[in-house]
Amino acid sequence: MIRIQREISKEVVIRPLDFVPKRIGGFDLSYPRKDIALAVCVVLSYPDLELIEMKWTAVKVEMPYIPTFLSFREGPAIEKVYGMIEEKPDLLFFDGQGIAHPRGAGIASYMALKFHKPSIGVAKSHLFGEYKDPGKLRGDFEYIYSGSEVIGVVLRTKDNVKPLFVSPGSFVDFKDCAGYTLNSCKGYRLPEPTRLADMYTKKLRKEMIL
Repeated sequence: MIRIQREISKEVVIRPLDFVPKRIGGFDLSYPRKDIALAVCVVLSYPDLELIEMKWTAVKVEMPYIPTFLSFREGPAIEKVYGMIEEKPDLLFFDGQGIAHPRGAGIASYMALKFHKPSIGVAKSHLFGEYKDPGKLRGDFEYIYSGSEVIGVVLRTKDNVKPLFVSPGSFVDFKDCAGYTLNSCKGYRLPEPTRLADMYTKKLRKEMIL
């Protein structure tokens, strides 16, 4: 798996997005049982952030949770639910890391290359790299570094709340990551694609009988 991640990191492309997306997508997973992954994908219009579509699926999980190898555990469920979406999004948001990962290949990078779509990793907690705390106001940010290399952004999306750790999956740059994440927040800490996906995941999990 380490070899695969290193190969993925070589294929990642950091470049400005050369179009404005019309649809953005977000994913979330939950585990109602240790061996079952519940995956949700939502598609929103951009920039008005209205819900266009939501799909979900439950998939048997073969791999245990291993830190920094989330892609291999969650990837199959994400692929399945993405395949169910009719209105494919132009830009994807993932609740996890992009290149701000020990081997430069978090779940946002893994899925960007799998789907050949621009993606952004929006993590709620720090995994890898060095950074300074940003200012306390919405839009304040600091870069995340691995040595002298920029690998992500610590971004404040709401005044006086904990920042998010945002990094490119592939086919976007750091300005895109910060800008589209901020523009996709509707007064909450999390951007709407991953926030709504998480909301639906929790709702569905309560309703499921497994």
